[in-house]
Parts: sequence; C-alpha cells; structure tokens
Amino acid sequence: MTAQSDPSRPDLSRRRLRTWIRLLRLTRGTENQLREYLRVTHDTTLPRFDVMAALYRNQSPMKMTALSKMLLVSNGNASTIVNRLEKDGLVERVSPAKDRRVVNVTLTAEGRAQFEVQAKGHEAMVNDLFDGLDDADLDQIRDLLRRADSADEAVI
Repeated sequence: MTAQSDPSRPDLSRRRLRTWIRLLRLTRGTENQLREYLRVTHDTTLPRFDVMAALYRNQSPMKMTALSKMLLVSNGNASTIVNRLEKDGLVERVSPAKDRRVVNVTLTAEGRAQFEVQAKGHEAMVNDLFDGLDDADLDQIRDLLRRADSADEAVI
C-alpha cells in the first residue's frame, strides 16, 4: 500500500476532492467567460471556435472521425457544428480522389482568416484571465497537471 492510497488518510482523499472541485470551478468559470467573449465579440460559440482551432492546427483536411476524437465529442456533435460552419462558408468538405466514401473537412480561406482574428482575441482573453501567474507558476501548474495526467493513465 502506498502513502497515496492509504485508507487511514481520509483527509487526503477529501483534499483531492476539494482540489478537483476547484479545478472544475476554475475551468467552468473560464469557459463561461470565453463563451461570452466569443458570443459578444465574434458572434460565435466556443464549440465552433474549437472545431475551427482543430482544423487550423491540423493545416490539412481532416477526417470527421479524427476531428471528433481530437475534440473529445461524438461524430454527431462534430457533424452538427461542421454543417453550420459549412453553411457559413467557413469550412468545406472534400473527398480524396482515391476514395470518394471518405469525407475530410478543412477551413476555407475565409474560415482561416476569421479564426486568426478570433484566436488573437481568445489568447488575449486567456492571458488576462491568468495574468496573476508568472513563468514559475505556469511551470509548476504544467508539471502538476502532467503528474496528475500520468497518474490517471496508470489507473485506466
């Protein structure tokens, strides 16, 4: 038995639970502020921004299944957002000549341009939200989150 899983330490278990609740509260609060920013400033939603961000980072057309997996959402959810972005001329579906059954999605030139503007504002907003953290704080948070993430992978 490790000290980390010692049943004689219920206080540690409660501290971990409180930490999770704080992380969740911080995440939800930050997301809410970003949602509002994107809605008011760019007349868009966070899910649309996330889809465009994934396509922007990928640089080349993506299969819908890969996009869904990257975003941690169902194919149906991703398809609904892609349909709306396509209707607005911000993404397009393309099929490779080799296999017409495959459907890939990519940003249009307009989608890329709009995303770049949105991303600059998004980054500035996140910077403002976390302006109380310096390099050392960010390094410490990154390291702690990596440890927590690797501990989670060991459990699964």
